[in-house]
Amino acid sequence: MAKKAAIKRKVKEIQPKKEQEIAAEESDSENEDLLQPIKDPGEDTTDDEGIDQEYQSDSSEELEFESDDEGNYLGKKNKEEQSGDDSESVEEDSESSEDEKPASVKDDGPSSSNKTITKTLQAIAESVRDPSKPEYEDSDTSDEEDIRNTVGNIPMHWYDEYKHIGYDWDAKKIVKPPKGDQIDDFLRKIEDPNFWRTVKDPQTGQEVLLTDEDIALIKRINSARIPNPEHNEYEPWIDWFTSEVEKMPIKNVPDHKRSFLPSVSEKKKVSRMVHALKMGWMKTSEEVEREKQAKRGPKFYMLWETDTSREHMRRIHDPVSAPKRDLPGHAESYNPPPEYLFDAKETKEWLKLKDEPHKRKLHFMPQKFKSLREVPAYSRYLRERFLRCLDLYLCPRAKRVKLNIDAEYLIPKLPSPRDLQPFPTVESMVYRGHTDLVRSVSVEPKGEYMVSGSDDKTVKIWEISTGRCIRTIDTEDVVRCVAWCPNSKLSIIAVATGSRLLLINPKVGDKLIIKKTDDLLAESPNLDVIDNERIKTAVQWANADTQEQEKGVRVVITHFKPIRQVTWHGRGDYLATVMPEGANRSALIHQLSKRRSQIPFSKSKGLVQCVLFHPVKPCFFVATQHNIRIYDLVKQELIKKLLTNSKWISGMSIHPKGDNLLVSTYDKKMLWFDLDLSTKPYQTMRLHRNAVRSVAFHLRYPLFASGSDDQAVIVSHGMVYNDLLQNPLIVPLKKLQTHEKRDEFGVLDVNWHPVQPWVFSTGADCTIRLYT
Repeated sequence: MAKKAAIKRKVKEIQPKKEQEIAAEESDSENEDLLQPIKDPGEDTTDDEGIDQEYQSDSSEELEFESDDEGNYLGKKNKEEQSGDDSESVEEDSESSEDEKPASVKDDGPSSSNKTITKTLQAIAESVRDPSKPEYEDSDTSDEEDIRNTVGNIPMHWYDEYKHIGYDWDAKKIVKPPKGDQIDDFLRKIEDPNFWRTVKDPQTGQEVLLTDEDIALIKRINSARIPNPEHNEYEPWIDWFTSEVEKMPIKNVPDHKRSFLPSVSEKKKVSRMVHALKMGWMKTSEEVEREKQAKRGPKFYMLWETDTSREHMRRIHDPVSAPKRDLPGHAESYNPPPEYLFDAKETKEWLKLKDEPHKRKLHFMPQKFKSLREVPAYSRYLRERFLRCLDLYLCPRAKRVKLNIDAEYLIPKLPSPRDLQPFPTVESMVYRGHTDLVRSVSVEPKGEYMVSGSDDKTVKIWEISTGRCIRTIDTEDVVRCVAWCPNSKLSIIAVATGSRLLLINPKVGDKLIIKKTDDLLAESPNLDVIDNERIKTAVQWANADTQEQEKGVRVVITHFKPIRQVTWHGRGDYLATVMPEGANRSALIHQLSKRRSQIPFSKSKGLVQCVLFHPVKPCFFVATQHNIRIYDLVKQELIKKLLTNSKWISGMSIHPKGDNLLVSTYDKKMLWFDLDLSTKPYQTMRLHRNAVRSVAFHLRYPLFASGSDDQAVIVSHGMVYNDLLQNPLIVPLKKLQTHEKRDEFGVLDVNWHPVQPWVFSTGADCTIRLYT
């Protein structure tokens, strides 16, 4: 017993030392196991499969755990419960060690193999790292993988039904931490000052407290900076690659003899330098230094220098010299070369620009004389000299400060035409058949057929899709205007030829509509109202004769003067005609259903050019040469007078909503009127280089087109907003110039397809062109 007690005391004393040496002993035991000789597989006669084998842990301490009925891990047993067992085990171990010691000493022999094993063990023991030091202390690796949970990269929701979340290195279950409800989390958030820096580890389910270094690292990463705080982002730039070209000799051959002779180019260069020195253009360094010394010395001035100076005694201080005229060229010679003389075409163009002389390339016409003696006196010489003297005498010249303004700031910000599609861009079809200029074109409401009127005294009906001429109707006079009835339930074309207005049934489209139209125009209704003499002398209604009935003419309305324009009301029952020579009876309104005509004006306000019906309201637009008047047909009074400030109005078109009016003029302008805004134009567009003949709005798309004598059809975007505070958006989109010029005439009429974004144009080249 005394021996056992001594052993106990000895064990208690060496217990701390033993714990410190556990790690070294474990590594030694692993090395010994690695170096043990492998058994011959022939000696192994037992099959280990199916036999219960006992495994012991590597550590010297015996571990005991507590578990529930299901086998889940709960924790280690208390040390106090195992204290009694520990003392007995220490005694047994000491006895067994004493018994085993002689045997082990006995076995060890001084053999050569054992010596090599011991040396190898010593070398491995030295190479085993110290556990107190970090594994990668001297390395720059950043691989700090969390290996506390050994389940690997698997979905962690597999462990939702279990109390543990995986296994550690010792194959022990990692128990999930207790979960609290939202109230507990809220209380922790209030009480725990470090709650904001606590994160949950998805591998172990534990809560990890972030250090200040971790938070600083996260902040640097979120701000897109380099994670290393010691990295200097503003280090001076090091130019690693120089831009200087280093000349390295490819071969080391001695220079040739001729390279020692003086060069011819160098000889010339030296001679030039010597000449410059002689002339004083090039100065030596001594002369340059002497001039610098002279500049540094005292300077003397004349006190009354400005009084004696001639320029500064003038009335105007710092005068600007008068501009000099350009030197005469070859064209101003009395005997110019032949290429400077005008031909017939250039002479015609020069005379044509009489009203706009600033557009001429030369302000005179070159002439050729045999000798200077034959040159006559210049007729405008005295006049030009007098005006020149007046300019020099009366016009003060002074230095002006020029403002540098970029052109981009002056141009309004408009959207790109690509964003405003669809609009016509190319010529798709040309309708040929007329033999003289085509004055007017109109499209059927459904968009399948088209009618055109020409100076060759014919009316042609075309199929739009194929370009085929279906019917040609001969008239007795030049066709000034054609208009297809906008009512799709009637098939009527109004044709203004000479002083007659023809109502024609084209006999195309639906047969029921053709029959219904014939029945409507066959008989005139009986009216009780008798027209007065003023109307009877101005217009007479009559049915067409048999010969004209065969052509399709149903009703003839004879006027007392030539008709220039005819236009329909939106419903298709009323139509208006214009006779510019008719004085106070120049505008007439006809009612188709009652076969009646009205003269709306008793007095003439000017030479009427065209008229128009409002698409929604009972209003009537009448355009004279300079102004446009709007009348209310119900109240029979003038509503508004639009001031165009132009020389001559050629045509007008109203927006389908009825709030905006577009006017074309012969003085190259287009005027956009906002009827709710003002009596003056909202915008004046100068897009054409010659007289604008016609304008037209599209019924569905925010587009309008204009045709001019410069053979161009310009398509523009005109968006009208429902918001009254927002101005209309006007953007020119495309210039279509395919017509040919004939006798100073270009495009005479433009009209839109009622459904598609297609535009038709008629020209003096006897063609109708379709742009899609």
